[in-house]
Amino acid sequence: MAQALKVGIFATICLIILALFIWKIEDLNPFKPKGQRLSAIFDSVAGLDDKASVRVAGVRVGRVDGVGLKDTKARVNLLLEKELPLTKGTYARVSNLGLLGEKYIEIIPGPPGAPPLDTSIPLVGETPPSFDDTMAKLNKIGDSVQQVAGSLAGGDLGGNINRLVASVQATSDEIRFMVAENRAGLRATIGNANAASATLERELPRLADQMNRTLSQIETILSENRANVSGTTANARELTEKLQTSVDNLNRISDKIAKGEGTIGKLVNSDEAYKEVVSTLDSIQGGVKSLSETLGAANKLKFNLDMQAVDLPSQHGSLSGLHIDIDPQDDKRLYRIGVVSTPEGKRRQKDQTITVTNPDGSVATTKISNTSFEQSYNVSALFGFKAPRDLRLFAGLIEGSGGAQVDYPLYDNRFLLSFQAFDFNRPNDEQPHLRLSGRWNFHPNLYLIGGYDDPLEKHSFFLGGGIRWNDDNLKYLLGSVGKF
Repeated sequence: MAQALKVGIFATICLIILALFIWKIEDLNPFKPKGQRLSAIFDSVAGLDDKASVRVAGVRVGRVDGVGLKDTKARVNLLLEKELPLTKGTYARVSNLGLLGEKYIEIIPGPPGAPPLDTSIPLVGETPPSFDDTMAKLNKIGDSVQQVAGSLAGGDLGGNINRLVASVQATSDEIRFMVAENRAGLRATIGNANAASATLERELPRLADQMNRTLSQIETILSENRANVSGTTANARELTEKLQTSVDNLNRISDKIAKGEGTIGKLVNSDEAYKEVVSTLDSIQGGVKSLSETLGAANKLKFNLDMQAVDLPSQHGSLSGLHIDIDPQDDKRLYRIGVVSTPEGKRRQKDQTITVTNPDGSVATTKISNTSFEQSYNVSALFGFKAPRDLRLFAGLIEGSGGAQVDYPLYDNRFLLSFQAFDFNRPNDEQPHLRLSGRWNFHPNLYLIGGYDDPLEKHSFFLGGGIRWNDDNLKYLLGSVGKF
């Protein structure tokens, strides 16, 4: 083997090994799935290297992808290996692996149930105290300890103790003085109680004499109004007699009821009458319940009124219609009824038979069929079913003939894809009528519609628009009409 070839092979092997080292160190992998990018703002990231790991709960999920300066803050770009379900409130901090380990970025997720995190906004970064900051604080604490020790050791320690004793003595004197003042107040209170007792002893005979005079006056008033008291007693006696008469009447009525006399007596004493009344009340209750359920079901119905018009260039006409969607709000059923005007709305077929006698006397019969279409109104009536993933399936009459329809709303009902298949028995062996349309609801009450009509036969693109009203709009319109 030539020397040059050996040198080339050796150089190639060295380059491959060098490329593998670069691949590994720089973490280059074009086949790795695209991850999630974040950024964080820190006051300081001293000691943090580019390509440092990014961890969540201690588990590596990515790496640092660049460290830069934004104003006077440090901006760190983070590249996650896969998207994480982070929520609002997530922040980042610089941490160490052990006491002297390498620094890395720890992502602290936000609370569960919070709104999703907006990755375009940088995370708030939290920088732990550095070793220099810790040493500076320890130096300050040492200085403070030295000052306290100096004040105790180098100052007048005996004088400080004497001043402390003097303060305690002054406090004791103030407490003794407070007790002396309260003792004088207590003596005054006892003196007031003695004075009140002496006053009561002097005034008690006078109060007793006044009470005796008041009792004498009451006796005089009673003797003077004895006649009035007698009249009141007579009125009470008369009232008692009337009450006795009422009681006697009630007794007679209760006797009749007990004997089964009268309507109430029959009702109380007859089981048949009681059962009839109970049956009548049950019937009334059932009717009221049925009426309540009917009114409740009617109140649950949700109506949508829709009116649209589209242009069919290849058919030289237009398609317009008005339909009402009825939603019982039971998560199952849907109803749709409407009137549609189409270029093929009314089909007319005329059959003509022509008989010709040939010169040889034979007879030839020819049958001619002519089919014509007139733009007219047809009825649509569909029964719908709500399928999973908000898919809606309809079946029934579409433009006067049997068919089926599938609706699939997208992006919170801002877009609606619809497919219709109907008129399976068309003349002249024509294929069924198919229609694919898409609708954009650019306004709560306005939309644009377009699509492809009858792709198996007439191939007509169409474009149009429509207007729709929901329950609230209809109630507002009806209320406005009632005011005029």
